[in-house]
Amino acid sequence: MSSNRRKTGVKPGRLDLFPSAWDIWRAGRGDGAAVVRRQRTRLAVMIAFARRHSAFYREQYRHVSDADPDILSLPPVTKQQLMENFSDWVTDPAVTREGVGAFVSDTDRIGTRYLGRYVVFATSGTTGRPALFVHDPIAASVYLALAAVRRFLPLLSLRTLWSFLRRGCRTATVISTGGHFTSSVIDGLARRRYPRLSENNRTLSLLLPLPELVRELNEFRPAILGTYPTALAVLAQERESGALRIEPVLALTGAEWLSPSGRERIASGFGCPVRDTYAASEFLGIAYDCEYGRLHLNADWVILEPVDAQYRPVPAGRSSHTALLTNLANRVQPILRYDLGDSVTEIPGPCPCGSPLPGIRVEGRRDEVLHLRSQTGRTVPLLPMALATVVEETPGVRSYQLIQTGPASLRLRVEEAPGQDRKKICDDVAARLRAFLSTQGLAYAEVEKTEERPARDRAGGKMRQIFVDPSSFSASE
Repeated sequence: MSSNRRKTGVKPGRLDLFPSAWDIWRAGRGDGAAVVRRQRTRLAVMIAFARRHSAFYREQYRHVSDADPDILSLPPVTKQQLMENFSDWVTDPAVTREGVGAFVSDTDRIGTRYLGRYVVFATSGTTGRPALFVHDPIAASVYLALAAVRRFLPLLSLRTLWSFLRRGCRTATVISTGGHFTSSVIDGLARRRYPRLSENNRTLSLLLPLPELVRELNEFRPAILGTYPTALAVLAQERESGALRIEPVLALTGAEWLSPSGRERIASGFGCPVRDTYAASEFLGIAYDCEYGRLHLNADWVILEPVDAQYRPVPAGRSSHTALLTNLANRVQPILRYDLGDSVTEIPGPCPCGSPLPGIRVEGRRDEVLHLRSQTGRTVPLLPMALATVVEETPGVRSYQLIQTGPASLRLRVEEAPGQDRKKICDDVAARLRAFLSTQGLAYAEVEKTEERPARDRAGGKMRQIFVDPSSFSASE
């Protein structure tokens, strides 16, 4: 090993995809005890590694016992903590906040690796700056192996495979594009690594007007369609109306909450199975669903702790306030007991599918599809993930709410990041929203800027971001 590599905390290693895939396959066919053994061994190794190579964790764990520490003895961490201590957090001194920031600011670098070896995802931050997650080659191979063994292999029945081949092996993905988002980066990496396979894949922007999106899908005729649940629901309605004329053999979804009733409506609208994935920029493929619709946590490589507001464990069967995520694969940015922000419920008892992996239920984004009326009287659906992309990519936004208050009116609530000019932030968000609405045929829709700050629901205490307020509609509307 060169002297330069000895200075880094991350061993370069090989992309050990096949050994990882074999171990993942074996764990999924063993019992729960085998999964727990793998988890505990990897956790002990990760804690020891983080203490040695991350100044941030060395300080965090100064009062934690060196002898096989219990995960509950480790202090939780937040996104803001990690981002504020970026240089002390990372274990490779070649990885810098400035360097990674410059990398993600260049859209031409989407689908390439930072420093030639690291995969980077950028998400909207809570401090006005994007959160940056860097994944090393070993972690990337684990994510790929998990997806191959636990997501795609179970889907390849002879009937599905034959139907997929008959339809030309075409896949279409409708996602937020234009930035180093998780879905865009994965798509870009796959296209660069497998250019021939990518010829049969079409990536479409979620920001396209619905008629244009429908036209593109009709022309391409994908055999597999992947997008967010709310987008699938709208497209299923377009298919039922006869506007969308595709016959996919499978619909894949993630990033938003997929309710049982929503799954049934989408499956009925497309006439094909709908399969869900729970993933995050901090760990790809946290859980995959089985044929019974239950998400199974990949507990041999990730730990997810449902906890209350004081970070105390929540018993199985009860919804958590948040969840603490521990990534057992990534060493360049160790993530240990990280506040993910999602409400998670551990499902007690075995699953009919026989998997030894724990079952979970996730309450992710529950934003609503907004339906605005155009000047010609046409109703235009606005997908929440599209609206979220427009707002969240505005620099300086800490949190927000976008509320439909009439047939063609939206109310904007914004909380700016510390030190930011509130008026400028609100003006920028409103201008971006109006530009987006214009592309959707809603140039005359109103975006009302208010002094109101984002507020939680009085009843459930949840923070919804994009929703309809029926009480704001007048009786004549």
